[in-house]
Amino acid sequence: MTLPKMLTIGALAAAYESGTLTPLDVIEGVIERLKAWPDPAVWISRFSDDELRAAAKALVDAGGPSPDKPLWGIPFAVKDNIDCAGLDTTAACPAFAYTPAQDATVVARLRAAGAIPVGKTNLDQFATGLNGTRSPYGAPRSVFNADYISGGSSSGSAVAVGAGIVAFSLGTDTAGSGRVPASFNNLVGVKPSKGMFSTTGLVPACRSLDCISVFAATAGEADFVRRIAAALDPSDPFSRELPDVVLPTEGLRVGVPVGAEREFFGDGANEAIYAAAIETMKTLGCSIVEIDFAPFREAANLLYSGPWVAERLAAIEAFHAAHADAMDPTVRTIVEGAFGVTAVDAFRGIYALEEYRQKTASTWAMVDILLLPTTPLFPKVSEMLADPIGLNSKLGRYTNFVNLMDCAGIAVPAGFRPDGLPFGVTLIGPAFSDAALAVWGDRLHKASATGFGLDTTADLAAMPAPEGPDVERIEVVVVGAHLSGMPLNPQLTSGGGVLVKSCRTAPDYRLYALPGTVPPKPGLIHSPGFDGPGLAVEVWALPPAAFGRFVAAIPAPLGIGKVTLDDGSDVSGFLCEAHALEGAVEITALGGWRAYCAAK
Repeated sequence: MTLPKMLTIGALAAAYESGTLTPLDVIEGVIERLKAWPDPAVWISRFSDDELRAAAKALVDAGGPSPDKPLWGIPFAVKDNIDCAGLDTTAACPAFAYTPAQDATVVARLRAAGAIPVGKTNLDQFATGLNGTRSPYGAPRSVFNADYISGGSSSGSAVAVGAGIVAFSLGTDTAGSGRVPASFNNLVGVKPSKGMFSTTGLVPACRSLDCISVFAATAGEADFVRRIAAALDPSDPFSRELPDVVLPTEGLRVGVPVGAEREFFGDGANEAIYAAAIETMKTLGCSIVEIDFAPFREAANLLYSGPWVAERLAAIEAFHAAHADAMDPTVRTIVEGAFGVTAVDAFRGIYALEEYRQKTASTWAMVDILLLPTTPLFPKVSEMLADPIGLNSKLGRYTNFVNLMDCAGIAVPAGFRPDGLPFGVTLIGPAFSDAALAVWGDRLHKASATGFGLDTTADLAAMPAPEGPDVERIEVVVVGAHLSGMPLNPQLTSGGGVLVKSCRTAPDYRLYALPGTVPPKPGLIHSPGFDGPGLAVEVWALPPAAFGRFVAAIPAPLGIGKVTLDDGSDVSGFLCEAHALEGAVEITALGGWRAYCAAK
């Protein structure tokens, strides 16, 4: 059987299940594609053909697909600053190369899940760059046009997936290295929350900010890999495990830069696709909120213009002292920017970052996520080489702040320019909102209908959606002063509540404006046999502890009971005691509390 144009986890798993393919068949196809791909700069090293065949045979001999091996037979690539036993780690610097004794923690988890590593991919040396041209092993090119950069620093990892050679790959992301290459190769790039993936076995760039990242065809597949790779690792001092942060599944508030902060440096094609992505989010039911992006941008400047550049020297200090001449000239210049940075400068940088956090707090109070261009420009390799630092800085305009401000991110394809090159956007949310971001990233990707990688006509609708947050929460129906924008709504949001959906009750409910309540409140009454219009309500979800506090604070004559919605489901919600209706005005005909308030 011929392999599909793009290797996806779902397609390969289905073929294995049906018996139309085996891992040996797939590895033979991968070997053919490795040899046929015209860009020799994608890989730094790889397992030999016979080693790949042996790995596939060993997997088959050990048994077929099983629940404990969810990535059984899936080929993947590893960025060459991440240890993979059997291959040297070079960080794109031959003089730095070493032979790891074991896999990085994340690679070990993926191998244990049945995935087959194919080889080590090229990168901007020491993961310093967003462009992919800073490597003695060559500059990988976008899968769409060899004149253009692949993006970096995870250059080879993105091309390996975008070209259909492997089903997913590992990159890293400190300043945007797991997102920019996704945009330039029509892929999804997941930048997990800091500490979600172990960095044991990763050559550091900025150790306090580094994240191992995932490239895949869709948000569903990238998030699937994320769930397998993520785990608390006691050997990594930066590892952490927190509950999933939920986001609204409807009515998402999306922040976008206002005015001059929406900068594309004259690239009107990218600007037009970004504007279209904003309109698409509106069609998905989101509300767009224009924000002042300046504090985020100013925080981003700290990464290279502030004391964090000293972390890049700290990561390779001994190597630099002995082998500085072996480094890429641009990378060396950046790393040596740490000379003269003092502990006083470091503390000043920390103070400045906290000030920017405070300045952005009001923005996060207004929005649930940010929707940003992944990058404003798409340079040619020749342009990048002519201005390696200036253009790289422009590439990171919308990416550099994300890890500094402890956010999660997912880059998704958004469209194609008139010249046929892809453009992507990034959804950015609070730390550990990864699963919820994947849901919205998947919706936007599917609505944009870009396909994935080189398969630009792939049927995205047929691709499974992400699972969403894995958190316990209790839903509650609100009908009056707790609705979005109403006076008591902060009682929900301050407890971690998120809007699940707006809908209506079943027809047999009546609504009354209760006298003497402060703030004004309605009373919802169940009236069996009544055939009304159904009343506009919202369903919110709260963590169990917050739900308990919320219910305990509800004043009489209101209470919590079961409310039947227009889809037939029964959800806990506000109901009113019948005796409280004396002197109340029935407002059922208006269809809801918001309409009543507007009519007063």
